[in-house]
Amino acid sequence: MQECHRQMMGEELSGLGVKELGNLENQLETSLKVVRLKKDQILTNEIKELNQKESLAHQQNVELQRQINLIRKENAELQKVIEAKHRKEDTATSNPSYTVNYGYDILAPISLHLSQPQPQHSEPPAKAMKLGYSYDLSL
Repeated sequence: MQECHRQMMGEELSGLGVKELGNLENQLETSLKVVRLKKDQILTNEIKELNQKESLAHQQNVELQRQINLIRKENAELQKVIEAKHRKEDTATSNPSYTVNYGYDILAPISLHLSQPQPQHSEPPAKAMKLGYSYDLSL
């Protein structure tokens, strides 16, 4: 067996005749065909596996792209809502304050004070009861 192996490796061929060398050549060619077929089968299987992986990666890519588009759409809608809220806030804060002549804000608190009746010179003091108020514009 070792001798056969060495002959297949191209060693110790000097004692072989033409017929034996022809048989050895046929064996080598047959073995080479088997090796090539095995190699082709392995490469074919690898190509199929890689094609399946490519198809799966493509499907995942399509799904991820769909999700990205959905998220972009949701972000655009949220941005519109945020912008609408900002416009409402800007409108609410940019309304002019209600003012009366002389620039007084009518929404500012007004301080009223009761005062004691002041005697009038034309009327007798018993009938001259008058309630008054003062308007404090300093606020």
